[in-house]
Amino acid sequence: MKVHLSKWDTTCEECGENLKKGDRIWLDLKRKPHCLDCVELSHLVFLPTGNSALTRRAKKYSTLWAEVLKSNPSKQRTERQGLLVEDTALERAQQDCISDADPREARRERDHRRREIIDEEYTQRFTEEIRKLYPSCPAGREIEIAEHACMKYSGRVGRAADAKELNPSSVHLASHAHIRHMETGYDMLLAGGWGREDAREKFEARIEEIETAWSKPRNRHGREQAVDSHGEDTKK
Repeated sequence: MKVHLSKWDTTCEECGENLKKGDRIWLDLKRKPHCLDCVELSHLVFLPTGNSALTRRAKKYSTLWAEVLKSNPSKQRTERQGLLVEDTALERAQQDCISDADPREARRERDHRRREIIDEEYTQRFTEEIRKLYPSCPAGREIEIAEHACMKYSGRVGRAADAKELNPSSVHLASHAHIRHMETGYDMLLAGGWGREDAREKFEARIEEIETAWSKPRNRHGREQAVDSHGEDTKK
């Protein structure tokens, strides 16, 4: 799959969202632009070119990935800017590369990169709202969802204007997308050639089951209810 940097301001063909020059977009067969949210690629993280070993490993580990391309009119060619890969694949690739380099230096570089792109104060507020809506989601998952949704410059749902006001619908959308990509086989179907609507329909009921389980209140001891990876309450 290929993603392009928009050459001008435009709008998403599917949802009508304003897209600025330089935003990452997907073009359909008619060359109509779509935002990454609409084509189910917004959960991927950007890995720029420059480290061939890291790129090779991240691509290998990522079930779903896309090339990021930029048009260069002066040279009449399209140049690759990097890849969009799954966050877990990038972390695994980084761990592999750490073993090939000085561990402390590699870890400092990785941690510095994450600090640069995460707005800590805003992410903390987003995390708290997720825990309010889904008090029984697995421990630590609210942090993972918030960090991913709120990454700077990502264009993800957590960076939208209403999300910055912590609109519950935006928090729900971020959590819903996380469950779809992390708790179901959705990405594998996309990688296998399924259409987005068919793949969504296949797992929608399962996602709702997990959301219902995550929405249950904490038990009487003040602890989170035990919920397995399928969203089921393990304490009947």
